[in-house]
Amino acid sequence: MEQTLLKARALIESTVSLHRRRPAQGSAAPHTDVAVLGETLEGLVRGARHSVCVAMTGNEAFHHAAGKALAAVESGLVVRLLCAPQVVDGTLAVLTRVPGARFEARVSEAELRDIFVVDGAAALVQAAAGNAKGHATQVNDPAAVRALELLFAGAWSRGRKLDDYLALSPKLRSELTRRILERLRDGYTDDAASRDLNVSLRTYRRHVAEIMRELGAGSRFQAGVRAVELGLLSE
Repeated sequence: MEQTLLKARALIESTVSLHRRRPAQGSAAPHTDVAVLGETLEGLVRGARHSVCVAMTGNEAFHHAAGKALAAVESGLVVRLLCAPQVVDGTLAVLTRVPGARFEARVSEAELRDIFVVDGAAALVQAAAGNAKGHATQVNDPAAVRALELLFAGAWSRGRKLDDYLALSPKLRSELTRRILERLRDGYTDDAASRDLNVSLRTYRRHVAEIMRELGAGSRFQAGVRAVELGLLSE
Protein backbone atom coordinates (compact mmCIF):
# COMPACT_ATOMS: atom_id res chain seq x y z
CA MET A 1 0.00 0.00 0.00
CA GLU A 2 2.78 2.44 0.90
CA GLN A 3 4.52 1.85 -2.46
CA THR A 4 1.22 2.37 -4.27
CA LEU A 5 0.63 5.66 -2.49
CA LEU A 6 4.16 6.83 -3.26
CA LYS A 7 3.62 6.06 -6.96
CA ALA A 8 0.26 7.82 -6.83
CA ARG A 9 1.82 10.93 -5.28
CA ALA A 10 4.58 10.95 -7.90
CA LEU A 11 2.01 10.69 -10.69
CA ILE A 12 -0.02 13.53 -9.23
CA GLU A 13 3.02 15.79 -8.96
CA SER A 14 4.13 15.01 -12.51
CA THR A 15 0.63 15.62 -13.86
CA VAL A 16 0.32 18.95 -12.09
CA SER A 17 3.74 19.93 -13.38
CA LEU A 18 2.75 18.99 -16.93
CA HIS A 19 -0.48 21.00 -16.74
CA ARG A 20 1.39 24.02 -15.43
CA ARG A 21 3.77 23.94 -18.41
CA ARG A 22 0.95 23.77 -20.95
CA PRO A 23 -0.45 27.06 -22.28
CA ALA A 24 -4.08 27.78 -21.46
CA GLN A 25 -6.48 26.97 -24.32
CA GLY A 26 -9.67 28.96 -24.36
CA SER A 27 -11.86 28.46 -21.31
CA ALA A 28 -10.19 25.16 -20.42
CA ALA A 29 -7.29 26.81 -18.63
CA PRO A 30 -5.61 24.30 -16.34
CA HIS A 31 -5.15 26.83 -13.53
CA THR A 32 -7.93 28.20 -11.38
CA ASP A 33 -7.12 30.93 -8.90
CA VAL A 34 -9.14 32.01 -5.88
CA ALA A 35 -11.47 34.15 -7.97
CA VAL A 36 -12.81 31.14 -9.93
CA LEU A 37 -11.98 28.25 -7.60
CA GLY A 38 -15.50 28.27 -6.16
CA GLU A 39 -17.11 28.22 -9.60
CA THR A 40 -14.92 25.29 -10.64
CA LEU A 41 -15.79 23.24 -7.56
CA GLU A 42 -19.47 24.06 -7.86
CA GLY A 43 -19.36 22.94 -11.49
CA LEU A 44 -17.78 19.64 -10.46
CA VAL A 45 -20.47 19.09 -7.82
CA ARG A 46 -23.27 19.86 -10.28
CA GLY A 47 -21.91 17.16 -12.56
CA ALA A 48 -21.57 14.57 -9.78
CA ARG A 49 -23.78 11.50 -10.04
CA HIS A 50 -22.44 9.10 -7.42
CA SER A 51 -19.67 10.33 -5.14
CA VAL A 52 -17.52 13.27 -4.10
CA CYS A 53 -14.28 12.77 -2.18
CA VAL A 54 -12.66 15.80 -0.58
CA ALA A 55 -9.44 16.19 1.40
CA MET A 56 -8.95 19.49 3.22
CA THR A 57 -5.80 20.69 4.96
CA GLY A 58 -6.99 24.03 6.28
CA ASN A 59 -6.14 26.18 3.26
CA GLU A 60 -8.61 29.02 3.76
CA ALA A 61 -9.46 29.62 0.10
CA PHE A 62 -9.95 25.93 -0.67
CA HIS A 63 -11.86 25.30 2.57
CA HIS A 64 -14.29 28.14 1.89
CA ALA A 65 -14.86 27.20 -1.76
CA ALA A 66 -15.27 23.49 -0.99
CA GLY A 67 -17.72 24.22 1.82
CA LYS A 68 -19.87 26.41 -0.41
CA ALA A 69 -19.87 23.82 -3.19
CA LEU A 70 -20.70 20.92 -0.88
CA ALA A 71 -23.59 22.84 0.69
CA ALA A 72 -25.42 22.45 -2.63
CA VAL A 73 -24.94 18.70 -3.22
CA GLU A 74 -27.95 16.81 -4.51
CA SER A 75 -29.82 14.04 -2.76
CA GLY A 76 -28.34 10.58 -3.09
CA LEU A 77 -24.69 11.56 -3.42
CA VAL A 78 -22.07 10.00 -1.15
CA VAL A 79 -19.67 12.66 0.14
CA ARG A 80 -16.50 11.68 1.96
CA LEU A 81 -14.66 14.43 3.81
CA LEU A 82 -11.11 13.78 4.98
CA CYS A 83 -9.63 16.62 6.96
CA ALA A 84 -6.57 17.59 8.89
CA PRO A 85 -7.12 18.19 12.64
CA GLN A 86 -7.13 21.97 12.20
CA VAL A 87 -10.19 21.69 9.95
CA VAL A 88 -12.26 19.97 12.64
CA ASP A 89 -14.45 22.90 13.64
CA GLY A 90 -18.03 24.11 13.45
CA THR A 91 -17.84 24.51 9.68
CA LEU A 92 -17.13 20.82 9.12
CA ALA A 93 -19.85 19.83 11.56
CA VAL A 94 -22.38 21.95 9.64
CA LEU A 95 -21.34 20.40 6.32
CA THR A 96 -22.01 16.89 7.54
CA ARG A 97 -25.60 17.87 8.31
CA VAL A 98 -26.51 19.07 4.80
CA PRO A 99 -29.83 17.34 3.95
CA GLY A 100 -30.12 14.90 1.07
CA ALA A 101 -26.58 13.64 0.72
CA ARG A 102 -24.85 10.93 2.71
CA PHE A 103 -21.90 12.58 4.42
CA GLU A 104 -19.02 10.68 6.00
CA ALA A 105 -16.16 12.50 7.69
CA ARG A 106 -12.80 11.36 8.99
CA VAL A 107 -9.78 13.06 10.51
CA SER A 108 -6.26 12.26 9.34
CA GLU A 109 -2.90 13.03 10.94
CA ALA A 110 -1.15 12.08 7.70
CA GLU A 111 0.21 14.64 5.28
CA LEU A 112 -2.65 15.65 2.96
CA ARG A 113 -3.11 17.69 -0.18
CA ASP A 114 -6.29 19.64 -0.86
CA ILE A 115 -8.12 17.56 -3.46
CA PHE A 116 -11.64 17.22 -4.82
CA VAL A 117 -12.53 14.04 -6.76
CA VAL A 118 -15.92 13.52 -8.42
CA ASP A 119 -17.18 10.10 -9.56
CA GLY A 120 -13.59 8.98 -10.16
CA ALA A 121 -13.77 10.89 -13.45
CA ALA A 122 -12.64 14.43 -12.71
CA ALA A 123 -10.70 16.15 -9.97
CA LEU A 124 -9.19 19.36 -8.73
CA VAL A 125 -5.92 19.42 -6.82
CA GLN A 126 -4.20 22.25 -4.99
CA ALA A 127 -1.20 23.02 -7.19
CA ALA A 128 1.21 23.79 -4.38
CA ALA A 129 0.97 23.40 -0.61
CA GLY A 130 0.72 26.77 1.09
CA ASN A 131 0.22 28.64 -2.19
CA ALA A 132 -1.02 32.05 -1.06
CA LYS A 133 -2.86 32.66 -4.35
CA GLY A 134 -4.77 29.43 -4.11
CA HIS A 135 -3.71 28.16 -7.54
CA ALA A 136 -5.21 24.81 -8.37
CA THR A 137 -5.32 22.45 -11.34
CA GLN A 138 -8.38 20.70 -12.73
CA VAL A 139 -7.48 17.15 -13.69
CA ASN A 140 -9.39 15.10 -16.26
CA ASP A 141 -6.73 12.58 -17.27
CA PRO A 142 -8.09 9.15 -16.18
CA ALA A 143 -4.72 7.88 -14.88
CA ALA A 144 -4.11 11.01 -12.83
CA VAL A 145 -7.65 10.98 -11.40
CA ARG A 146 -7.18 7.31 -10.50
CA ALA A 147 -3.92 8.22 -8.74
CA LEU A 148 -5.76 10.86 -6.73
CA GLU A 149 -8.41 8.28 -5.81
CA LEU A 150 -5.72 5.88 -4.59
CA LEU A 151 -4.06 8.59 -2.54
CA PHE A 152 -7.39 9.56 -0.98
CA ALA A 153 -8.42 5.95 -0.33
CA GLY A 154 -5.15 5.19 1.46
CA ALA A 155 -5.43 8.23 3.72
CA TRP A 156 -9.15 7.58 4.29
CA SER A 157 -8.53 4.01 5.42
CA ARG A 158 -6.14 5.27 8.10
CA GLY A 159 -8.30 8.21 9.18
CA ARG A 160 -10.43 8.32 12.31
CA LYS A 161 -14.20 8.79 12.22
CA LEU A 162 -15.15 12.34 13.07
CA ASP A 163 -17.43 11.41 15.98
CA ASP A 164 -14.72 9.22 17.51
CA TYR A 165 -12.15 11.98 17.11
CA LEU A 166 -14.39 14.58 18.74
CA ALA A 167 -15.01 12.19 21.63
CA LEU A 168 -11.32 12.27 22.53
CA SER A 169 -10.13 14.45 25.38
CA PRO A 170 -9.06 17.92 24.14
CA LYS A 171 -5.67 17.21 25.71
CA LEU A 172 -5.16 14.25 23.37
CA ARG A 173 -6.10 16.37 20.37
CA SER A 174 -3.57 19.12 21.13
CA GLU A 175 -0.54 19.90 18.98
CA LEU A 176 1.78 19.36 21.95
CA THR A 177 0.41 15.86 22.52
CA ARG A 178 0.97 14.99 18.87
CA ARG A 179 4.58 16.20 19.04
CA ILE A 180 5.24 14.26 22.25
CA LEU A 181 3.75 11.08 20.80
CA GLU A 182 5.93 11.45 17.71
CA ARG A 183 9.05 11.65 19.85
CA LEU A 184 8.00 8.66 21.92
CA ARG A 185 7.47 6.73 18.69
CA ASP A 186 10.84 7.81 17.30
CA GLY A 187 12.72 6.65 20.40
CA TYR A 188 13.82 10.01 21.79
CA THR A 189 15.17 9.96 25.32
CA ASP A 190 13.25 12.15 27.76
CA ASP A 191 16.17 14.56 27.91
CA ALA A 192 16.47 14.86 24.12
CA ALA A 193 12.70 15.20 23.65
CA SER A 194 12.38 17.92 26.29
CA ARG A 195 15.20 19.90 24.66
CA ASP A 196 13.66 19.46 21.23
CA LEU A 197 10.29 20.70 22.49
CA ASN A 198 11.92 23.50 24.50
CA VAL A 199 10.35 22.44 27.81
CA SER A 200 11.92 21.32 31.06
CA LEU A 201 12.55 17.62 31.66
CA ARG A 202 10.12 17.68 34.57
CA THR A 203 7.40 19.30 32.43
CA TYR A 204 7.95 16.82 29.61
CA ARG A 205 7.63 13.84 31.96
CA ARG A 206 4.49 15.33 33.48
CA HIS A 207 2.94 15.63 30.02
CA VAL A 208 3.90 12.04 29.18
CA ALA A 209 2.27 10.82 32.41
CA GLU A 210 -0.91 12.80 31.64
CA ILE A 211 -1.05 11.40 28.10
CA MET A 212 -0.66 7.86 29.39
CA ARG A 213 -3.45 8.46 31.89
CA GLU A 214 -5.77 9.87 29.20
CA LEU A 215 -5.02 6.86 26.99
CA GLY A 216 -5.52 4.41 29.83
CA ALA A 217 -2.04 2.98 29.17
CA GLY A 218 0.16 1.25 31.72
CA SER A 219 3.37 1.72 29.74
CA ARG A 220 4.78 3.97 27.05
CA PHE A 221 4.67 1.12 24.55
CA GLN A 222 0.99 0.56 25.33
CA ALA A 223 0.39 4.30 24.99
CA GLY A 224 1.93 4.20 21.52
CA VAL A 225 -0.24 1.27 20.45
CA ARG A 226 -3.34 3.00 21.79
CA ALA A 227 -2.41 6.26 20.03
CA VAL A 228 -2.18 4.42 16.70
CA GLU A 229 -5.54 2.74 17.31
CA LEU A 230 -7.12 6.12 17.99
CA GLY A 231 -5.60 7.69 14.88
CA LEU A 232 -3.48 10.08 16.92
CA LEU A 233 -0.24 8.65 15.55
CA SER A 234 0.71 6.94 12.31
CA GLU A 235 2.11 3.41 12.53
